[in-house]
This record gives sequence, structure tokens and C-alpha cells, in this order.
Amino acid sequence: MVDDRQDGDGGLAPEAFDAAPVTIAVIRGPEQRLAYTNHAFRATFGERPLGEPVRHAFRDLVQRGYFDLLDRVLAGGEPVTLTEAPVSLFFPDTGYEQRFFSFSLTRVPGNEPAVLSVGVDVTGLVEAARRDGGPDDEQRRLLRRFQSLIRVSAEIVWVTNPAGEPVEPSPGWERVTGQDWEGFRGKGWQQALHPEDREDAARSWERALALARPWRYVYRLQMAAGGYRHFQVNAAPVYENGVVVEWVGTCTDIEQQWRRERRRRLLDRAAAATAERTGLREMLGALADVLVPALADGCGVHLLPDFVDRPDGAPLLAERVATAARPGLPRQPPFGREWYPADSGFTRTVQRGRPLHHTFPPGAPPADMLPEGTTQWLAASDANSVVVMPVTVDGTVAAVVTAAVCGEREPLGRDDVDLMRQMFDHAHDALSSAIEYHRTQRVALALQHSLLAEPPGVPGLEIVARYRASPATAEVGGDWYDSFVLPDGAAVLAIGDATGHDLAATVAMSQLRNILRSLIVDRQESPGHILRRLNIAMETLIPDGSATCALARVAEDGTGGPRLDYAVAGHPPPVLVGADGTARLLEDAANPLLGLGMLFDEPYHSAQVALPPGCTLLLYTDGLVEQPGEHLDKGLERLCEQAGRFARRPLSAFCDGLLTHLPTAGIDDLAMIALRVPPA
Repeated sequence: MVDDRQDGDGGLAPEAFDAAPVTIAVIRGPEQRLAYTNHAFRATFGERPLGEPVRHAFRDLVQRGYFDLLDRVLAGGEPVTLTEAPVSLFFPDTGYEQRFFSFSLTRVPGNEPAVLSVGVDVTGLVEAARRDGGPDDEQRRLLRRFQSLIRVSAEIVWVTNPAGEPVEPSPGWERVTGQDWEGFRGKGWQQALHPEDREDAARSWERALALARPWRYVYRLQMAAGGYRHFQVNAAPVYENGVVVEWVGTCTDIEQQWRRERRRRLLDRAAAATAERTGLREMLGALADVLVPALADGCGVHLLPDFVDRPDGAPLLAERVATAARPGLPRQPPFGREWYPADSGFTRTVQRGRPLHHTFPPGAPPADMLPEGTTQWLAASDANSVVVMPVTVDGTVAAVVTAAVCGEREPLGRDDVDLMRQMFDHAHDALSSAIEYHRTQRVALALQHSLLAEPPGVPGLEIVARYRASPATAEVGGDWYDSFVLPDGAAVLAIGDATGHDLAATVAMSQLRNILRSLIVDRQESPGHILRRLNIAMETLIPDGSATCALARVAEDGTGGPRLDYAVAGHPPPVLVGADGTARLLEDAANPLLGLGMLFDEPYHSAQVALPPGCTLLLYTDGLVEQPGEHLDKGLERLCEQAGRFARRPLSAFCDGLLTHLPTAGIDDLAMIALRVPPA
């Protein structure tokens, strides 16, 4: 019998193999030093100096490539088995001689990596097979002995008949899983697998049996002590006279290796997710998608809008910005705002800045830890554990991640919480930049919306405006519109675009709008004269800025119908849509863009056109018509076509139809303001 005592390094005590009838050696450390050989080994290969690297101790070995197998086993932890491997060594009595060995190399767990080598001399078997065409009974017994002794180098060894059904008990299997022979036999072994792995593992095993090819697979086994661990199975068919007579397989615990590889994969995916995105919400959503389903079955990310620590005793407002759920589970709405009481687990987690980790019976989460909606989701999804983790950026809790595991999956553990923390710690710099950008955009967006006033009511006319922020520029830019009524009753419509997509662009837009308002009200002039004065004023007031603008004035022409006076400075031309759906561009008042100052000190031209009953005048920014790589004329043609289609719709529906049906690129803000003359 083999002594099962372990040495202080966590592996088998080598002395247990002294009397074993097969050759056994232990190779330790990255330098592959020969640490132990038993009596059979020394009798077969002679005395080899202990403590020396095996490459030096076996410098007379002809097949130098075998040393590379040690590297593979030490690095990956996967056992290697060779049968009838030729070994050419120098033997003192006979000189160089070739023999054949079947041996296995298996990594031994412990503080220092080590490899256990088990081998048997099968030279007689090979020579007999060559001579007689098959092994005799004695040689079969030798092979069986090797197969039995191979058990010392693997946690689990099993043997099946050609149909894949176990033919003898596996002590290792019973020790690890707690499943006895009655439960193990037939296809009962599949019941020890994780329910999610059974079907795929059985299908893969059946395919290997049908093709008579070695089987290599990774599945989760239920431990006798509870929980699941990842095992790698390696199985191969055994042939006699060209016919498969049985299968021999091993199962090796690779849980730690699997966790290391999963950690590496998740951290790499998290790094890629943050590198590919700049928006804070998109970045947090991408990280949630990395967590699910690799680490959790469900995930929600909440953003703290004010990004500041709140005093104790105060409720907490959190904005849900992303959710994720594995297939088969309901997904919570990705957006929404929720108030959290001061005594909730969520609020306490934010205040303390430490993760909250709970494991509970499936479907029975704590009632006072999370909002009612989240608690209901955990119960309905049969959750068994949840982690509420604050994400600290630049010393302040900026977001909170809630992750849960459901069903028979192993509950979230300490390693999982540490991995979640590492993922977000590695994303710190990207999140910090995104949060700072987000803060700036929130300020700019508030300023921008404060400047986009509702159009006034004008007797005999209808005015509607729309604004859509670009998701690619984090909801801020220089697009603007304006409309008001002059003391003489004339209606003024203006639209423009200040250069840039940041807070500076919004500030410039604000200045430009206010200057233009002052110039319009100051004196009654044509739109062209007003835009020329605005160009000159910008040289002093906004010296580094540039902008485009379209300005329109609608007033009675003295015959009872409205007349349009307009001018355009570097801006897309207005569109006039007749009641019958005909649409045309108003291009008779084109002028250079604003911001040229004295470089263009020429008059700005205006143009006039009558507005027939039922017509629609549309002013818009370039975000409505521009597409990357496409000539602007194509976008203008498309706009006229769609405007004609919606000409008979109510003015609000006309504007919404353009926003919905025009293929905007989404890389720029867009604004529009439309005026409609009532039908006759």
C-alpha cells in the first residue's frame, strides 16, 4: 500500500514510494532539480545525483525533448502520460541502450511546484508485440499494474468498457464526490456534475466514444463537502488487436488554475471595455456586461449623481445606469432613479466605502438591504448571494455595483468580491477621466438647455423646435436655436452652431445668442446686415470663436400674406415646403461663416420670399443632414424628400418624423426650428 501521509509542502511524502515496484522520481522547482528517486528507479537508471537539474543529471539521455514535458506540466498543471516511449541511456554494463517505458508526469500541489514521475519498463512488452503481434498474459498484467499504479499520480482514475460505462469502482471519485459505486456506475457519474455541465459533457463524451478519439474536457464536480470545483478529464481508448477494449481516464482538480485564468480573462476584458469607451454610462454598462455571466448571473450599476459623500442619516439618491442578466433571467430596467433610506444596506455601503456581501437560502434575500424592486428580482431569480460594492474614484464613492448569483451556481465568495474590486480598481484612471468629463458635460448641458427657450406664440403662425444631443459627445455641443417676437409683431427665428463639443462651445453659443438678440432688437435691419454686424462684434467679444447661423424674419408683406426675409452665414440653407409636398432649398442669401472679422468686411446678403398658405419653413443644423464620407448635397436631397413626405402632418409630427426617419450619424448634436403658415 502507498502511504497517504503528506509532507509539509502539501504533497505526498516521497518515502512512501521507496518499495513501489515501478520507477518513481520527484522533480522540484522551476530549475527542475531531481529531489527524490525510489529503489526501482535507481535500479533501472542507476544512481543519479539528487539536487541537480534533471537535464544535468540525465545528460546522457538521447531524447532531450522529454525535458520540455516537465516545463509544460510545471507551467500548466496538466498531467502528461506517455506509453511505450523510447529511452536511450548509457548503462554501465551495456553502454548506450534503448528501452521502452510507459510513464506519467503529474504536478504535485504544494508551496513549491513539483512533478511526480511514475514509470514502468515495458521493453519486454514492446519487443513481444513486435515479435508475436500482441502482448502475452504476463505483459498484460504488467500493463494492468501500470494502470493501477498510475493512481498515485492523479486525484481520480477510472476505467470504462467500450460503451463508456464504468467497469470498476474509482476510490478517488468516491473520495472527492462522495458518490459510491452504485451511484457511479452506468451513467450515474453524470449526476455528480454541475447541472449546467451535464448535457454538454455527456454529448462530448458520446462523441469521443463514437470516434474512438481521446477525450479532454473541463466540467464542475460536486464535492463531498459541498460546493463545486472545476476538474479536467483526460481519457483515451485502450486497443487490443485494433479493437477498443476499454477506456482509461483521469480527473484532475484545476480549480485554482481555472480561477487564475478566469481572473486574467476578466481583467483583460474589463481593460478593453474601458479603453474602447469614453462615456461614463457606457463604460459602466460595459463593465456590467463583463461581470455577467462570467462572475455573476445578474448585475446592476448605480451612479451617484452628485459624486459626493453624504452625511449619516440622510437618504441617498442613486441613478441606475446599467443592468445585465444571463440568458433565462429577467433583466431589470437599465435606467431609473431611486431613493435609498439611510438605514438600508445600500446606503451604509456607500457611507462606509466597503463591500456588503450576503449569502442566503435561494430565493430568500434580506428584506432591508436593497430596494423593493431589486429584492423582488433576487427572490424571483432564485438568487443565493449578492454583493453590493462601492466604486471609489479619486477618494469618493462614484458608483455602486450590485451583483448576484442564482440557482445552483456556487454563491459569490471572497475571491469573487476581490476580483470585482480588482476589475474596477484597474479601471480607475479611465473612470476618473470619464467622471470628470461627465461633470463638465452636466454643467454644460444644464446651461445649454437653459438657453433653448420654448418658441413664443405668434398669432397666425405656428412654431415648433426640437433639439437632440449627440450620444457620442456626451450630450453637449454648440448647436442652438432661438425665436421671439419683435415690437412690430414680426417673428424672428434663428439657428446656429458654435464650433466645438464641450463646455467652451456651450459658453460661446450662449454669448453668440445673446449678442445676436441685442443686435436684432437694437435697430430694424435686414438679416444680412445683422449677421455682418455680428461677424464684426465677434472679433472683439469672441476673438477665437467661429460659428454658422441662419437668421429669418417673418412679417406681413402688406398684402395680407407673410413674407420671409432671411440670410445664411456658413450654415445649411433653409428648406421651404409647400402645402402640396414640394420642397426646395433657399440658397439666395448665402454668406461666409461668422468669426472671420475684418478678413471679410463685405456686405452680407439677404433674400426675400413669400410664404404661401400651408407652407412650412425649416431651419436646422448640420447634424440633421451630414453623414461621414458623404457629400452634403446627398444629405440635403434626402432632407427635402422626407420633408415633402411629412408636409401634411401636424407641425410637431413633421419635426418628429424628420428626427425619426432621417439617418443621422449620431456624432453631432442637431437642432431644428420650424414655422408653419396656416392653410388658406
